[in-house]
Amino acid sequence: MIEPLPAPVSSPRSGRFLVLAVVFICAACGLVYELELVALASYLIGDSVTQASVVLSVMVFAMGVGSLLAKRLRCRAAVGFGLIEAALALVGGCSAVVLYATFAWSGGSRYALVAFSLAIGMLIGAEIPLLMTLIQRVSRRAAGDASGTVADLFAADYVGALVGGLAFPFLLLPQLGQLTSALLTGSVNAVAGGSLVLLLFGRELSPRARWLLLGANALALAVLALTTAMVGDFEQAARRAVYGSQVRVAVQSHVQEIVLTGRAGAPLGLFLDGRLRVDGRDESRYHAALVDPALDAGPHGRVLVLGGGDGLAAREVLRRPDVRSVTLVDVDPELMRLARGDPGLASLNAHAYRDPRLRAVSGDPFAWLRGEGRTSGTYDVVVCDLPDPGMTASTKLYSQEFYGLASRVLAPGGRLVVHAGPVASSPRTFWTVAATVHAAGLTTFAYRATGRAAGPAAGPGRALAPAPGAAAGDWGFVLAARPDRSPSVMTPAKGPQAVSGAPLPVGARSGVRLPRGAQPLAPPSDATGFAPSTLVHPRYGE
Repeated sequence: MIEPLPAPVSSPRSGRFLVLAVVFICAACGLVYELELVALASYLIGDSVTQASVVLSVMVFAMGVGSLLAKRLRCRAAVGFGLIEAALALVGGCSAVVLYATFAWSGGSRYALVAFSLAIGMLIGAEIPLLMTLIQRVSRRAAGDASGTVADLFAADYVGALVGGLAFPFLLLPQLGQLTSALLTGSVNAVAGGSLVLLLFGRELSPRARWLLLGANALALAVLALTTAMVGDFEQAARRAVYGSQVRVAVQSHVQEIVLTGRAGAPLGLFLDGRLRVDGRDESRYHAALVDPALDAGPHGRVLVLGGGDGLAAREVLRRPDVRSVTLVDVDPELMRLARGDPGLASLNAHAYRDPRLRAVSGDPFAWLRGEGRTSGTYDVVVCDLPDPGMTASTKLYSQEFYGLASRVLAPGGRLVVHAGPVASSPRTFWTVAATVHAAGLTTFAYRATGRAAGPAAGPGRALAPAPGAAAGDWGFVLAARPDRSPSVMTPAKGPQAVSGAPLPVGARSGVRLPRGAQPLAPPSDATGFAPSTLVHPRYGE
């Protein structure tokens, strides 16, 4: 049985408004915690669909458990709510720092992710029953009019979630970064919860309960403030643990985290969201294997590079004097800025951005191909230098719809070349890309190149290590053309490096001049069973 409480210090109207305001703030903070976990899980672990599903499902389950457990605290709803908010502020605010620390120093954060999802979910779930009790005690409504109180409570909760959900990607993350955003959110959470209890229900608390609540909130705020003050040093130490001692540049753009390594003459390394995209020891082999076969197969006066904001694919194209123009489309303007201005990266790409033949466009390649900002005209060669197809964020850039759009900008006799990921560690992904390109109406030829280093899209890992199971420098490519426009585009080439193409799942057969160290690929025996990947049914990661 719930005992009646002394009257709060404020009027029922102002007290009810204060409770609803705190519900709004707590809901916003709770959603920021959820989004923070999802973002960090996708960044640190990869496969954003799986990680988002794990985080959200575990949190929703834990919220139900927390609601059940909170029934035991309804007789002490005020002090119980204050302590729960202090705990939630501490756990949620420090979650990003702890997850990043486990990734940096232990190499994995899956168990920590599940633990934080459970803890934060239980604490969030415990809020609603206690808040329901508090708002009924300060409201003019009688207990029999609980439906109206429930409506007000959930309205404030949902609107707060909306504000938190919008603030995280558009304000907190770009302005403060992942770690500071979580810590600041925790501080707001603690202040809101503690203020509600002390202002409205301070009279009902015993001196011991009051000091317990003040001490818990003071401890939470002190830990959050101290951690915030040390975030800069922590990030530097964590980056050294992940990337080694050679970090030169670390930038968080609105798209991704960009890290450049390589000091005192050491080879340059470019990491995007923790994944090695460029290794200066071996990138020339990768980019030559990506670009040269497509250029050698026919005219290449006009070239389109999709992705490749680092300028390295453009460098390979611009080495040809008969290339008249190159259009480069990349989603991250910050990466293109570094490719222009960073001495190490600009030197590696041979200052490609200074070449008057290059036109750089900041935009999503998919949207650009659909006509958003694209001028009319066709291209002799389209080079897709995009992130690993195994990454969920890249799925649409390896879809049948994307290749259909790309084929529309091909000139008669034009070619399309796609980086399709590592063959040794992800053969299913590679052959799915080949089947998807063919499903867009193109004739395809698959080949691979090998080198010394891990190379672009090596997958999530630490320092310069390749993805588990991947061969060093294992790069797979798919070269394609429109057979109805250019039946002779991929006829057998002449010379010592000429090779005959193996039949693909699509039944194409061709010959292509490949650079030294590259070999044609024969499909596996079950290759005809690979279905193309579409926006509605993405196949990568199955």
